[in-house]
Amino acid sequence: MRKIKNAVILILLPMLCILASLMVGRYSMSLREIFDTLLLPAAADIEHYRVVWYLRLPRSVAAAMCGAALAVSGAAFQGVFRNPLVNSGLLGVSNGAGFGACVAIIFLGGGTFTYILSFAFAVLAVAMSWFAGRVSRVTTSVTLILGGVIVSSFFSALISVMKFMADPYSQLPSITFWFMGSFASVNYVHFYSFIPMTLGMLLIYLSRWRINVLSMGDREAAALGVDVKRYKFLIVGGATLATASAVCISGTIGWVGLVVPHIGRMIVGNNNVKLIPVSMSLGACFLTVMDILSRNLSTAELPIGILCALVGTPFFVYLLKKTKGGGWT
Repeated sequence: MRKIKNAVILILLPMLCILASLMVGRYSMSLREIFDTLLLPAAADIEHYRVVWYLRLPRSVAAAMCGAALAVSGAAFQGVFRNPLVNSGLLGVSNGAGFGACVAIIFLGGGTFTYILSFAFAVLAVAMSWFAGRVSRVTTSVTLILGGVIVSSFFSALISVMKFMADPYSQLPSITFWFMGSFASVNYVHFYSFIPMTLGMLLIYLSRWRINVLSMGDREAAALGVDVKRYKFLIVGGATLATASAVCISGTIGWVGLVVPHIGRMIVGNNNVKLIPVSMSLGACFLTVMDILSRNLSTAELPIGILCALVGTPFFVYLLKKTKGGGWT
């Protein structure tokens, strides 16, 4: 009964944040107006219909999904690599996606190509990191991290070349804004990216107890009967799909995958069986709230990547001091 109650809470929290996102904005709406528009769209006021269904709902759902994907990927990487400082962009996903976005903006005019190429190069970057980290047909955690650092640096240099080539009056501002992160241009077409994103999160969720075993070390995990190579590949692959799908929609948002899992650990501890679903829920809530703030703090929309760092960092420091680095008492 307690497990069912906890599961309901984890599902309801992001839904409540999405509901709040539908209500809050320059054009404020009451809770009743929101429900009337959602449940009876044919009879709803035309302005309410447009605001809810075409402006706020797609970006709110996208923010929740991307937050969940980035947070759970960061939690999985931190467990598998036994390193609290890694995040969802560890293996070059962010820089690979950034390079793909730059290529699309400079040579293909942006648009849909930005999402396609950023996803493709994000996956390519992780594949390069995996093969760069292979030593004697074995990919260890240390060599994989080193491979990720090398590939990230490589794509970072390519991004600098792209910025140097970009038109400073039209293309360069688009590239700069993409790297700041935003959900302003999200619509229902981008929901296709939820397919690989959901698949990636599902792989991590189904493998969550094995992350506990892998966090003991490769030798210990193998001694306990876990196929280290297979499950490490599945978890890294799932995190790659989830992160690449999120980054191609939102742009670079690096803070979520690093710190949200730590907030989850302060609540439920280090057991990944509990931490993985909690990280999903907290990540969805956090990024949805950040999207609300980005739309309402000033007359111009603030880039969500910058806002995440500005708001999230002091909040995490507060939690760290309050819990003294441990769980809630």
